[in-house]
Amino acid sequence: VQLQASGGGLVQAGGSLRLSCAASGGTFSDYHMGWFRQTPGKERELIARVTSSGGSTRYADSVKGRFTISRDNARNTVYLQMNSLKPEDTAVYYCAGGTSWGRSYDFRSYDFWGQGTKVTVSS
Repeated sequence: VQLQASGGGLVQAGGSLRLSCAASGGTFSDYHMGWFRQTPGKERELIARVTSSGGSTRYADSVKGRFTISRDNARNTVYLQMNSLKPEDTAVYYCAGGTSWGRSYDFRSYDFWGQGTKVTVSS
């Protein structure tokens, strides 16, 4: 499965962005999906994940109430709606997919990754 992330950019604090991650080459609805982010010198952080059906989601405390993960299996796409953005949300954002929802909290359980899209939030 190949993933193509898009939608990053520069936004002012308090603004919004929607990231998209389009999948190809596999059966998208077989996989749970996650969004991660990483800044230089820090570990990759899991911020949101969604089950293969879209029926269940989980969020990191750092984004809960501000970010929403969703998916459209008909379009083979997962989204991350980011509202009330803060400068500390600045990072490269990655989407990833895997088959083990029970271990989806662990980045090592993901089988395929997108290339990343950069989000910069100015103060």
